[in-house]
Amino acid sequence: MSRRNFAWASGAGLAVFGWLFLAAGAAMAGMGQPSPGEMTMQEAATPVAESIHAFHSLVTWIITAITLFVMVLLIIVMVRFNARSNPTPSRNSHNTILEVAWTVIPILILVVIAIPSFKLLNLEYAYPKPDLVIKATANAWNWDHQYVDKGGFTVSTNMLRDEDIIRSEIGDKEFEKRYGSVPDGIVKLRMLYEDSKPLYVKQGLLRQLAVDNEIAVPVNKVVHLLVTSSDVIHQWSVQSFGSKQQAVPGRVAATWFKPTVTGTFTGQCQVLCGKDHASMPIVIRVVSEQAFNDWAAAMTAKDSKKAKAILKAEADAEAAKAARLASAAH
Repeated sequence: MSRRNFAWASGAGLAVFGWLFLAAGAAMAGMGQPSPGEMTMQEAATPVAESIHAFHSLVTWIITAITLFVMVLLIIVMVRFNARSNPTPSRNSHNTILEVAWTVIPILILVVIAIPSFKLLNLEYAYPKPDLVIKATANAWNWDHQYVDKGGFTVSTNMLRDEDIIRSEIGDKEFEKRYGSVPDGIVKLRMLYEDSKPLYVKQGLLRQLAVDNEIAVPVNKVVHLLVTSSDVIHQWSVQSFGSKQQAVPGRVAATWFKPTVTGTFTGQCQVLCGKDHASMPIVIRVVSEQAFNDWAAAMTAKDSKKAKAILKAEADAEAAKAARLASAAH
């Protein structure tokens, strides 16, 4: 390859690298849920998640700078010191300044990374005084969330399947009329999938992330989460909260979060726990303190219908607010 072609190829490589880096920054995920084409983490909704994102950005810039620096050095070496350009190679074997530099500079880089890393670890494990305590128990394959200091009521959550969405829309009788004669198998699953897609959109739900019973927490309050399992190892994880904790049988682990914005936040079990591992979503509704107290009172009174109505009213209010902001922006 000629020097001119080599330079062009190197420049093209750098351009592609830069484009991918910028694209990764541009294709941000939404808050509380995955977004199509996302290349980065979901938006932060807690102080811990914000610190995780800041540390991630710092390390990304450092890694990018090191990669570009090494790439430039390689290009210089290949262009200036190949056999044609430099037929008589240097016989130098020692350079004190260079050897000190490539020892000290990496140490300084590691120190720059270590300081915010230790601060982040301290933030994650320095539990502030809780305003609410929830015990999450993982089962094969659903979640039970017990509100320890709110009367001890438990919310059991199961993933909504395509069949559940269709039944809720058309009723059991009509469902059996349409699908009862179709044999179980790929054909029936495909029919349910195609017929349920518009219903997810209509009901504002995410397929394979929607649940029958959401849990609620108050905004700007510290929540301590105790995590365990009744059978095998699972994991309680909500990306926008920066929370991820193993659920191990016979043990109780802990994590904490403090959501600073209202809205709906989704998570999942992120440990391969068995056949229906992908069927263990977590949906948390962050609401105002008054709405949370009303919801908790309804759950304590075992009035699940009223509790769901309270969360739906909060969701409708959030949607109306978002629509007004979008309209004002245009």
